Amino acid sequence: MHALLIVTAILLLLAGCGKEATQASAGGQSGSSAKTTPKVVKAALNTVPVPLFSYLDENNKPAGFMIDYLKELEKKLPDYKFEYESADNEGQLIGTDTGKYAFAANFWFKNPEREKKYLYPQQEFGYSITALAVKPERNDIKTLDDLVGKKLVPMTPVSGFRYILKDYNLNHPGKEIKIEDVEKTTPADDLKLVESGKYDAHLLNVVHFEDAVKKLNLNLKVGGIISKEPVYLLFNKNQTELAKIIDEKTVELIKDGTLPKLSEKWFRVDVFKSLEYVQQGYKFRKDG
Repeated sequence: MHALLIVTAILLLLAGCGKEATQASAGGQSGSSAKTTPKVVKAALNTVPVPLFSYLDENNKPAGFMIDYLKELEKKLPDYKFEYESADNEGQLIGTDTGKYAFAANFWFKNPEREKKYLYPQQEFGYSITALAVKPERNDIKTLDDLVGKKLVPMTPVSGFRYILKDYNLNHPGKEIKIEDVEKTTPADDLKLVESGKYDAHLLNVVHFEDAVKKLNLNLKVGGIISKEPVYLLFNKNQTELAKIIDEKTVELIKDGTLPKLSEKWFRVDVFKSLEYVQQGYKFRKDG
């Protein structure tokens, strides 16, 4: 029910933004009877709230980096009207593949399997900051190199973090990190496995870590920030024109400082800067 309320509120908010953009476009033709009918584009939104990315705030209003990004994007695209529908990850992928949705608005990592079926834009709209969660007394796990010979919390087959490990293993033959499989899981359950001592570490998005630790009062820490993974909207293969236009507008939002400012607003660090900058920013905020 909570997830449904979140998605419903988000859909209403974004629908309102699209309406405003359309009215602004029509209003710009004062003195003329000609009105441009915006092209309707169906898009999928995730049903599961993601801390700081897309969720309901304390006033029960949609908030987050991706929500703000979509609102800014719609302002720049008055000739399009976006209609959003909620779907889980699998539903988003299937719907986008079949053409039910023009694109799926989520935090998609790029991997070879998805590139065969979907169209990725050239420009990422943000980054997922990847961290290693460990027990407070563990000072021996700070990088991926430190995971060799350790027990890492199992991952689902569709986890984007799995591809980080796969790439690492390809580049480190004979010193691979063992990857265990699990059908379904949550960040909270995964972190509990680390706290219990059953596993040495968990690889996850740092905002998921902070959210779960705060809500569950877990006795864990970030051993290290290891990467910033680009995240994308995911398009149907036939949506080349739309992907190109959104690409252009996303680049504009980065160059004019809009997305960097939104990043600082939500994550307290500009994720569009270097990994070293992000690592230092995170260290500062934890020490401070």
